[in-house]
Amino acid sequence: MRLLIAHNFYQQPGGEDQVFAAECELLRSHGHHVHEYVVHNDDLHHQSHLGIAACTFWNHRVYRELGRIVRDQSIEVAHFHNTFPLMSPSVYFAARKNGAAVVQTLHNFRLICPAATLFRNGKLCEECVGRTPWPAVVHGCYRNSRSITAVIAAMTSVHHAAGTYADAVDRFIVLTEFAKNKFMAGGLPAGQVVLKPNFVPNNPSPGTGTGGYAVYVGRLAMEKGIETMLQAWKGLAGRIPLKIIGDGLLRPLVERASKEIPGIQWLGRLPMEQVMHHLGEAAMLIFPSIWYEGQPRTMVEAFAKGTPIVASNLGSMVEMIADGRTGRLFTPGDPAALAQTVEQLWQNPSQLASMRPLARLEYQKHYSADQNHQMLMGIYADAIRRRQESSHPVRSGLATTF
Repeated sequence: MRLLIAHNFYQQPGGEDQVFAAECELLRSHGHHVHEYVVHNDDLHHQSHLGIAACTFWNHRVYRELGRIVRDQSIEVAHFHNTFPLMSPSVYFAARKNGAAVVQTLHNFRLICPAATLFRNGKLCEECVGRTPWPAVVHGCYRNSRSITAVIAAMTSVHHAAGTYADAVDRFIVLTEFAKNKFMAGGLPAGQVVLKPNFVPNNPSPGTGTGGYAVYVGRLAMEKGIETMLQAWKGLAGRIPLKIIGDGLLRPLVERASKEIPGIQWLGRLPMEQVMHHLGEAAMLIFPSIWYEGQPRTMVEAFAKGTPIVASNLGSMVEMIADGRTGRLFTPGDPAALAQTVEQLWQNPSQLASMRPLARLEYQKHYSADQNHQMLMGIYADAIRRRQESSHPVRSGLATTF
């Protein structure tokens, strides 16, 4: 197939960037022609606030560039990952106008929550789901800024009302059934929302789990449950070693904890090869998030290495973990519950050992590269069919309005 895969990179690297790169490589390895189209949020430094707001609604330059690429490269499917803020929904119109079907992966909840997290002030929040997202503006949910949040809320509201998401996108990819239900509650057409999880490429070999430690891998952010984890380890008083891999806003807190709480070692950000090694040798992955999550790539990587997961009993994590078989679930935000769950597993090495092949099997059944390619091909075929059956490229007049 002739494919365009597009992504707006964030200033801080994250899981979405890894998924974009992995899918491009996967498609090329199966012989497809892949044209990458990328922009980067570092470019925001060179634009005025007014210019950024305008681009968020409709980026004329990107619209022209992407339309030309689709036309000149005879693209059959344009698959978008992140389009916020620099690509804008204009890319859907550019692709469809020039003959391509449009697929959008929803890595976060941006279309139904301006903050993209369904999380506010340390708590879950669904005030904007299925309604005009003005509560988010009142609370300044995006970066504590009412003005920037207002731009995002207006952008999604205008494009929802104009039919952009219903008409100009042929298939939305969600990562979990949990997310699918949330997006449909938020107004996306059920027939256009399909499930395809993330994957780990190259079929990594299972680890041994004999390293004698638990591990956390991810951003050091409040919504990731870092404080819950640190409090739990304070209660464990050094009985179970914990390696923390990652960086973020809570770095000072983690650095201090690594000096004050016995058993905690902070390793910072590491190359992926080293991350996978530490995951494979760990007795368990700790995943204490207090928000819903999208579909954590770290959890899929743990399954690929055969490592059981101790995670919050919340959102997509409930869907991914078979409690007692591939890991354990604990009460979100409860340090005592986390400490108790970890210690019970730690003191039962035979149970941990029995979980490892089941965790690896979970990867083989649901998160392998070959399965992911087959799913993508089915989604692309359905998107092309819908594009061909449409009597008009889009219903909306936004392409001429802007």
